[in-house]
Amino acid sequence: MIDVNSFTNPKSLAVVGASKTPGKIGYSLVNNIKKSGFTGKIFPINPKEKEILGLNCYKSISEVPEDVDTAIFAVPAKKVLDTARVCGEKGVKNLVVLTAGFKEIGREGMELEKKFLSICKKYNMRMLGPNCVGFLDTHTPVNATFLKNFPPKGEIAFISQSGAMLASILDWSLSAGIGYSKIFSLGNKADMNEVDCIKEAAEDPGTKVIICYLEDVSYGHEFLKVSSEVTCNKPIIVLKSGTSQAGAKAASSHTGALAGSDLAYNIAFEKCGVLRVDSMSELFDLATLFVNQPVPQGNRVAIITNAGGPGIIATDKIESNGLSMAQLAKETIEELRLNLPPEAGIYNPVDVLGDAKADRFEFALGKVLKDENVDSVVVLLCPVAVTQSIETAQALIELNKAYPDKTLIAAYMGGQALAEGAKMLSENGIPSFTMPEPAIVALACMSKYTKMKERGMDKIINDFKPDQKTVKAIFYDVKRDNRLTLLGSEAAEVIAAYGIAETPIKLSQNPEEAAAMADKMGYPVVLKVASPKILHKTDVGGVKVGIESSSEVKSAYINIMENVHKYLPEVVPYGIEVQKMVPKGIELIVGMIRDVQFGPMIGFGLGGIYVNLLQDVSFRLAQDLTNSEIKEMIAETKAYSLMKGFRGEKPVDIEAVSEVIKRVAMLAVDFPEIMEIDINPIFAYEHGVAALDVKITLS
Repeated sequence: MIDVNSFTNPKSLAVVGASKTPGKIGYSLVNNIKKSGFTGKIFPINPKEKEILGLNCYKSISEVPEDVDTAIFAVPAKKVLDTARVCGEKGVKNLVVLTAGFKEIGREGMELEKKFLSICKKYNMRMLGPNCVGFLDTHTPVNATFLKNFPPKGEIAFISQSGAMLASILDWSLSAGIGYSKIFSLGNKADMNEVDCIKEAAEDPGTKVIICYLEDVSYGHEFLKVSSEVTCNKPIIVLKSGTSQAGAKAASSHTGALAGSDLAYNIAFEKCGVLRVDSMSELFDLATLFVNQPVPQGNRVAIITNAGGPGIIATDKIESNGLSMAQLAKETIEELRLNLPPEAGIYNPVDVLGDAKADRFEFALGKVLKDENVDSVVVLLCPVAVTQSIETAQALIELNKAYPDKTLIAAYMGGQALAEGAKMLSENGIPSFTMPEPAIVALACMSKYTKMKERGMDKIINDFKPDQKTVKAIFYDVKRDNRLTLLGSEAAEVIAAYGIAETPIKLSQNPEEAAAMADKMGYPVVLKVASPKILHKTDVGGVKVGIESSSEVKSAYINIMENVHKYLPEVVPYGIEVQKMVPKGIELIVGMIRDVQFGPMIGFGLGGIYVNLLQDVSFRLAQDLTNSEIKEMIAETKAYSLMKGFRGEKPVDIEAVSEVIKRVAMLAVDFPEIMEIDINPIFAYEHGVAALDVKITLS
């Protein structure tokens, strides 16, 4: 990985394109660096000036008498290449390029960016940008941006692909009192990307949580590797906008059609422990919670409220977000019964009633926090005449200190009447929300992070040795034939090489050969036209089922050929495939679609006619697929209920199905040229499985 520490803790900075005119970016840069308290050397570069903001100005970076760690570019795009060469010859380590006019403007800009990057590589310089806002670090401190304000010191590292979003968020953060450790503006990501910045933030002792606004991920496998390591120690929260351009566009298989364009990001983030949120408010709600409160040890939540309605709303939200209402211990319930009014709710939620003052909240919260069955507590406060906003906040603050291992959040459900108490809570590390719903959503995400950390990465041990030579030979023949889609018989041979039980299928060239194959297989058999140009064989009369004799095979062969010639006269079939009919089992689908960023995705669910009707398919990444992930993807489908034995039916061989998923994942990882795999249906029996129709498409 890249060491970018010199970006956030440089000994010296040069501003190329510095200006003494207020309002210009070159002026803002120099002014921001000085005002931030940066203790290193600052070298303004401008051939027309001798001094800028009290600093000696140099005509060129080559004239600077000392070493320069980082150069910040605020020059027109046409000057960037020459400036980069001068920096390279000077021995500058890093470039921060604010200049726009590169790949974001089209082909011409893209070519310029490529040339720029080649210069950086030639001189071993790292580059942030171009078309970015810069970076800042509140602990160094340094503000190498042209943003208006410098945020307070905090423990949140913010990585943003959008400069405008970054500027807006930073301005809002000042009024919200949110502090940062580091901020990176990625820009075009020509060189440094989100992975470089995540790793740097992970190694920073001043950073407790990493948040990202991303529009794409540059290198999927690297992102997965690094994020999996980082999230074991620090949470990563991502707001991912837009949809993946590398999704299942133009997919020809059922699996591909069901794989949504944004699905790969969801399953990739889930795999590496990254928390994905849907809005900026969620991003910062969750980040603030992680910074100020301990991660809950479980998902058991208690509610303390002075109003019944909000308590019910919070309870519903807890259950719908995968949390559970804590079952209070008998001792806790008895203490509450003896010390709260008779009308109070002593179970969970604990309703201290509308006339509750701070002392009643304090008593109830103290007892609930002490309860070993409680992992986190949400306190709801509604404003009534006797409500003591400030005194209640003080009680919460003291109890938060007394029980530092329990997660405590509040919803002060009002405006001006509760504002001072809410502010006091926030200033003392207890996140205060206006309504219970966002509080519960943030807590649920936090609890999800706990589960992700606990989940073991049990790598699959593959004792099975596939016959890769056979697969390579088949693919060689297919490509030599200028095809991308395998015939059914070829695809069946491929999965058989990976130990997947296929239904016997052979390609015949004439009626007599088909009859001989059927005689050898045993009846009944199915005949199918073999052509990569015919996707839906039944639509052109290309399939005949239930054939019981040699004479029927010959007749069916001729009939299929006549049908194809009638409906598709331009298509010349490769022949007719003869397949053994097998007993009907539960129809399932196992498939794969390859995502450009994150590689092959494995899909599983109900197959046959149900695949499009019910869309009951779950997905995981094939790379490093674990046994627990296979179990999860089977269990989260409707197919699982049938597989376990539904309404008296015998259960099917779930282990055999799991093995098919595992083997398809192996095949997809071993052969990157495979774009899609579709085994639909695959029959699952009480003992074993049988793959009927197999489709494989190459890139």
